[in-house]
This record gives sequence, structure tokens and C-alpha cells, in this order.
Amino acid sequence: MKRAIFPGSFDPLTLGHTDIINRGITLFDEVIIAIGINAEKNYMFTLEQRMHFITEAFKNEPKIKVMTYKGLTVDFCKEVDAHFILRGLRNPGDFEFEKAIAHTNRKLSEIETVFLLTSSGKSYISSSIVRDVIRNNGDYTSLVPDTVRVS
Repeated sequence: MKRAIFPGSFDPLTLGHTDIINRGITLFDEVIIAIGINAEKNYMFTLEQRMHFITEAFKNEPKIKVMTYKGLTVDFCKEVDAHFILRGLRNPGDFEFEKAIAHTNRKLSEIETVFLLTSSGKSYISSSIVRDVIRNNGDYTSLVPDTVRVS
């Protein structure tokens, strides 16, 4: 089975994420959306909210699993028997950052990183931009799936 993990904080899940995930499931038998837990990070949404946003967005897709993990991504890959890490690239800055991580992961393990370019109409969307829009009471709904709603 070709299993990939798509790691991130997903704070919150965006249409950029869903673009990469939907295209990733055409390449892999299973994609595990892996929510990294970092106690030192200050999240806008709780882990439970983030899991809900994701599980609801993909509830009708049997090739998707949602899990959480702590520690190194490559260790989690080994734990779940995933041989691929799926990552999205929006711009050259993303490429340079992700390339360094991919090289490090490859040095630590036999895990391959697969990069997909975010669709052009979604390449400007990032979780940090969405959080800023939400903090400033802007209309964030065109940037996230319908499952992401702030009360």
C-alpha cells in the first residue's frame, strides 16, 4: 500500500490544504492527515476543533485518515508505515524551506517527500493569513472549507 502523511498544524485547515490533499489521494492509496502537536506553539484553534474541521471536510473520503503525533515526522512515518511525506508548495520561499526539511528527513530515514504545487487560484492562502483575517473580523469563508467556522 502506498501510504503518505500530510503533516501540519492545520490551524486552521485551508482551501490550499484541501487542494493538496484532494490531489494527493489520486497518487496514494491512503493519505494520513497528521496534525503535529507542539506544546510550545500557541494555536488559535484547539486540537479538537482542528480535528473536527478536517474529519468533517473529508468524512466521505475513505482514503483519508486523521491522526495526531508528537516528535519527528519521520518517526511518525515509521510508526504508521508510511513511506512518503506529502507537501504543498505555494512559492519559491516554500520550496527552499521544504527542500531543507526534505533533505534532513531523507538523511534520517528512507522516507521520500513528494511535492505538489498548490493550484494557482489557491497559492496565496496560508493558515497565518486566515488567522489574521479571523482576528480582524474579516470574511475568511472563501479561504477555508465550509467545515471551518468560528463562533
